[in-house]
Amino acid sequence: MKSIVRITVALILCVFTSSLILKSSMGAPAGTWPQWRGPSGQGTSTETKLPAEWTPTKNIKWKAAIPGRGHSSPIVWGNWIFVTTAVEGESVPGAKAVKHMDGDKEYVHPDSVGANRKHQFQVIAIDSKSGKIVWTQTAFEGTPFDDRHRKSSYAASTPTTDGTSVFAFFGSEGLYAYDMKGKLLWKADVGKINVSGMGTGTSPILYNNLVLLQCDEESGTASFMVAIDKKTGKEVWRTPRKVQVSWSTPLLVQTSKRAEVIAAGTEFIIAYDPATGKELWRRKGLESNAVPSPVANNDFVYVVSGYPTKLALAIALGGNGDLAEQVAWKYSKGTAYVPSPILYGEYLYLTSDRGVLTCLDPKTGEVKYEGGRVPVPASFTASPVAFDGKILLTSEDGDTFVVKAGPQHAILATNSVGEPVYASPAIADGNIFIRGERNLYCIGS
Repeated sequence: MKSIVRITVALILCVFTSSLILKSSMGAPAGTWPQWRGPSGQGTSTETKLPAEWTPTKNIKWKAAIPGRGHSSPIVWGNWIFVTTAVEGESVPGAKAVKHMDGDKEYVHPDSVGANRKHQFQVIAIDSKSGKIVWTQTAFEGTPFDDRHRKSSYAASTPTTDGTSVFAFFGSEGLYAYDMKGKLLWKADVGKINVSGMGTGTSPILYNNLVLLQCDEESGTASFMVAIDKKTGKEVWRTPRKVQVSWSTPLLVQTSKRAEVIAAGTEFIIAYDPATGKELWRRKGLESNAVPSPVANNDFVYVVSGYPTKLALAIALGGNGDLAEQVAWKYSKGTAYVPSPILYGEYLYLTSDRGVLTCLDPKTGEVKYEGGRVPVPASFTASPVAFDGKILLTSEDGDTFVVKAGPQHAILATNSVGEPVYASPAIADGNIFIRGERNLYCIGS
């Protein structure tokens, strides 16, 4: 295993343009947030009547206590909100994580924890109007196959829904489908995935009748993309990929000619046909930990990494075969280890793990500004979201900085929910949903 996956900082795992069609969002009614980073998978919303200011006593409609530990984002469909969580129990004598190897030497990351303890991995449904928990289902109970980073969670993958079923992924412990009332429809065991003791971060996405998963493991010898029939839980296709462990969620886009699902990786960035799993094109990879998710417009996909190398690449959509090192442009500053970039309106925004923004022209890579800072020192694991000309950056301290979108940096407001936040916000039906360390908050005017 290459040294770049021996992570030394926390892995917490966990724009949309009007003409870009994303198959994953087709059929989702207005006001929903059905997956990681919303309908487009890119963190943007077309809603306008949302508050830009809140405090623990202002514009918070309700808060709901969520048991356990989870860094997955809430998803929203109609009156339903779904979150996942991991409830830790007692230690189990003799239980331990799968063996990790660096070349021919076994190693244990100093921040790896969890596999020696019993856990319950749960899916929770919440009423969006009242904040009341409607149902809780335990998907898995036992000792996990692998450890997680001590700062992360076993519930780091954001679930997804099509309004009929909700799909929750817990890595080696399986993919689970429930109906909206909490009945288990099926469980799919996609195999054991060695994640270097850092936990699973990639989230499922939907394409027509398929649930798509990016499953990259420690050395890359057994990594794969897989599609599961969302009605039956049966495997439809599986495509091996020689890419070592990653935590990025793939992005589904529709070009003028075809659909492409684009998966970031250390060795390669690869686009697949989501219907068949056939590889469409590949390019040399990030040569760094693949954690942030890609974003795209009609012409390019933008793929970034932040550790150990800072890199942002613009790659043309619609290619074929081996693109080698082809790139429209690249930029080598300002990217984050964990938070994803955001493409909103006319600009691409990169954010660092300290919340420092860089604004680029997505066509050329021209810098509009760099070094746009938040007003207080902060660390970030949540990815930015955007609406109504504003970009929200939510820090680990629970502060959300409202940034004016556009080529000049300006902070419009600073808001707090009063507790740590590691999950990315959701926006739906006139509300902003922020998952804190202990509570889920509904923010609305």
